[in-house]
Amino acid sequence: MNAECNLAPPNSSSSGATPATLEAIRTLLRLVGESPEREGLRSTPDRVVESLMQLTSGYRADVAELVGSAVFQDSYDEMVLVRDIRFYSLCEHHLLPFFGTAQVAYIPDGKVVGLSRLPRIVEVFARRLQVQERLTSEIANAIHSSLRPKGVAVMLEADHLCMMMRGVGQPESRTVTSCMTGVFRCDPRTRAEFLGSLRGGG
Repeated sequence: MNAECNLAPPNSSSSGATPATLEAIRTLLRLVGESPEREGLRSTPDRVVESLMQLTSGYRADVAELVGSAVFQDSYDEMVLVRDIRFYSLCEHHLLPFFGTAQVAYIPDGKVVGLSRLPRIVEVFARRLQVQERLTSEIANAIHSSLRPKGVAVMLEADHLCMMMRGVGQPESRTVTSCMTGVFRCDPRTRAEFLGSLRGGG
């Protein structure tokens, strides 16, 4: 029996994608000089759809629901800092990955949030088509809206494959962005404490 008899028909989809979506990906494969009928590429359209749905899952997440019951009344009023949060995102200009670490801090004003929620907030916004500048401010604004703290500080440092693999070809370049609200923005001492914690490792 021909092994091809056991293959799924071209328009069937394990990802739930529409035939038009799958055909669009096949068209892209043809555009770059490949054959979507080649054995190694027959399932690629489904895999691409599944991958993109996972990498853009932040569009289908709600920050308020994510924070949910993890906000607690507390009198603690010093800086809370979660360092070196790994994130992965897609550049909206080329659909190529950029990835790196986020440093997230806030100063409570009567409310604290479970620490695990801060990396999850980062992930919600990272798993969308992004530019690093907007990603940084969206994380800060979401924390500010959820907690109404005295201030929020977010710093992202990332490698962009759109710069490393194409275009200017700068594999050693890293991009650093920051967004600060409240006392981190208006009080130099508070901002210096945040930056010093990143430099000094404690």
